[in-house]
Order: sequence, then structure tokens, then C-alpha cells
Amino acid sequence: MFQLRPLPDDTPVLDQSRLLRAMELTFDFAEKNDGIGLTQTKAFNRQFAHWMAEQSPWQEYRAEELLRVNRVLNEWDVPPVMVVHDLVIVMKLGRHVKGRFRVSKMARGLAARRGAFFSRIAETYLFEYNHARLARSEFTAPGNWDIFLNIINVDAERGLTEADLVKTLYCLEPSKGVYDRDYHDHLGFLRTHVLRPLSWIGFLAETGDGDRSSDRTYWKTPLWRACLELSTDETVKLPPQH
Repeated sequence: MFQLRPLPDDTPVLDQSRLLRAMELTFDFAEKNDGIGLTQTKAFNRQFAHWMAEQSPWQEYRAEELLRVNRVLNEWDVPPVMVVHDLVIVMKLGRHVKGRFRVSKMARGLAARRGAFFSRIAETYLFEYNHARLARSEFTAPGNWDIFLNIINVDAERGLTEADLVKTLYCLEPSKGVYDRDYHDHLGFLRTHVLRPLSWIGFLAETGDGDRSSDRTYWKTPLWRACLELSTDETVKLPPQH
């Protein structure tokens, strides 16, 4: 597992992490509401799911967007809520007690140290979390975080599309005029297991429109540069060739 460079609590680059913000919102809600209510299946309840969607750092998961296709919002209707719930359990930041999730005293102390809190979240979410939870298929492609991060470190210096990454990693390009399942399986894997996690944690900024892969371009954020130390860093620093 990669070790991230430690960050001071007051550094503004931490504000680039939507997932950190979502975790902080979750802790604030739990503090003010005597925990978070659970359903009979132990999911976060609709009250919290709806509240989080109203506060969401993700525009596409705002309540007004989600309620266009859902009459009510359950945990599984708001993907960041499901991820947050998974993380607080995996990270042992609290536990389910008598129908409510309660944040532990240890977790509140960790959250007060914002830099350390972010590092724990990032390391757990990127390297330990089961990203297949949000996948549309069970397809997996070869690769590991060392490969993914070092290639993105170089290629996203001037902007990286999903199609670029599929081609670089797997030598695949979309077929013109026909649906190429192999290509789209690999693209979907990279989007779910690599690019979306890096975007949610704040290491990549994403520009584009909707779900059209050709419109998505990813850029490294100052948070990436502040946290990650990679073997290709010297390559990135080399002057352009003429």
C-alpha cells in the first residue's frame, strides 16, 4: 500500500476532497442528531440519505437530481452515502447500537486532525475498499495501483481521457459504428476502480458532460501533487522534448 505524504490540518488543498467533506458532514450530522438512524437492514435511513443528498459535494448526486427518478432516497439511491457507510464500518469509526450508528470517541479525535483524517480515508478508500460495490459488472482487468498511479501521473499532466487510458493500459480502441464489449468492459473497470475513486478522493479533477467517455478529461489536482510520491515523478519534471 502507498504511504501518503502527511498534510497539515489547515492546508486548503484538503478542500479538494469531496469524500473528506462527505465524511465530515456525516460526523456533524451524527453529533447533532444522536447518531444516524438505521433501517431494519442496517442501512443509513432515508432521513440521513436525503439530508446528505441536499448537502452533497457531488452535483450529480444532489437531491434535486436524484428525486427526478426516485420518489424517496434510500442509502443505495445515493452512492456517496453507501460509500461513507462502508468506510465508517471498515475504518471502525463507530458501530451500530440499538438501531443507530454512533461515532466513536476515537473517531471524533481523529476527525479533529483533518490532515490525518484525510490520509486514513484516502488509504482505506483507494487501497482497501471494494470498488466493485459500485460497478455495473463483475468484469476485472489486469493492473495494480502502482501501474495505474504512475501512468496517470505522466499522462494526466496535460489532461487524460478515459479512452487514452484504455489504449495505454490495454492497447484497446473503440470500434467505429459497432459496440465493442471488450473495450467497454475495460473502460468501465477503469472508471469504477481507478478514475472515480481518484476523483472522489480529490486527486483528479474531472471535466466533461454526462456519461459519454469521450467528453471526460482528468487532470491532477494540487492534492495529488501534495500527497503522492511516485517513481515517475522525475519523468514528469523533465523539460519537454523539442
